[in-house]
Amino acid sequence: MVLQDLGRRINAAVNDLTRSNNVDAQAFDAMIKEICAALLSADVNVRLVQSLRKSIKAAVPFSSLPPAVNKKRLIQKTVFDQLVALVDPHAEPFKPKKGRSNVIMFVGLQGAGKTTTCTKLARHYQTRGFRAALVCADTFRAGAFDQLKQNATKAKIPYFGSLTQTDPAVVAAEGVAKFKKERFDIIIVDTSGRHKQEEDLFVEMTQIQTAIQPDQTILVLDGTIGQAAESQSAAFKAAADFGAIIITKTDGNAAGGGAISAVAATHTPIIFLGTGEHMLDLERFSPKPFIQKLLGMGDMASLVEHVQAVTKDSATAKETYKHISAGIFTLRDFRENITSIMKMGPLYQRSPA
Repeated sequence: MVLQDLGRRINAAVNDLTRSNNVDAQAFDAMIKEICAALLSADVNVRLVQSLRKSIKAAVPFSSLPPAVNKKRLIQKTVFDQLVALVDPHAEPFKPKKGRSNVIMFVGLQGAGKTTTCTKLARHYQTRGFRAALVCADTFRAGAFDQLKQNATKAKIPYFGSLTQTDPAVVAAEGVAKFKKERFDIIIVDTSGRHKQEEDLFVEMTQIQTAIQPDQTILVLDGTIGQAAESQSAAFKAAADFGAIIITKTDGNAAGGGAISAVAATHTPIIFLGTGEHMLDLERFSPKPFIQKLLGMGDMASLVEHVQAVTKDSATAKETYKHISAGIFTLRDFRENITSIMKMGPLYQRSPA
């Protein structure tokens, strides 16, 4: 998990203080110093770290605390709440509705994993009863359409693209029009990767946006990008005004604090985390459960959702239910259920560190 080392260091700093017999202002300051050092080493923006330091100190005024106050619990709660505030911009992301065409446009740097994430998101909605489709408007990268076609075919998701049309705005508009006519609920448009210094590509991005009028624009951000995340996300925000962020490559050991800085810089919520290469490796993001998992408390909600995604509409699950209802459980039932569990991937990704 990205930020895993950060979680361990913060946890250790808080635990060292709460296990101490003497919780005084000096020990409290030492804990804050260690937490701030951990955040800085994880590439979290300096201004954010300074703001966090002030917020924690303001919430625990040692000089004026009544004797009856449990200082250890107050400190634990304060650290948790302030870490949640770092990744929670208090902005509601777009929620698609069934019965109408919801157009979602993906933007981001090249190599961030947009094309794979497009398919993951389409499959996420598909398993929840939405009719989802994909449009490849990346006419710049060689093999982009082939990659999307391969992913979409594997996930059994309809797709649209062109091997001859070079104008991405035209391809995007044609694809969206086609799937709107066919009454798809979710239409996800993949676009070329671009950098803030590539002005022509940024103009192209706004042209695509104008052509398809998306209900939501999502920035796909590489979780390993580091300090560059803040400036890049701010540039994309100014040009495309995206309303949500998906962080990819969070299954590695990179610092990952740049993603937190991107949230603060754009006041935009993270909605999903890419946790691996498989189609099911897309985890819904929620600030409190994320910090709980970061600090080793686990996140049972995402585990339950992942299990439901694996077993939903599964013929195996329905057949097993019938057998169990009839008082039957065969060796074949056992094997098929073990296979379903294996599809979930490693549980350590969703359990306490």
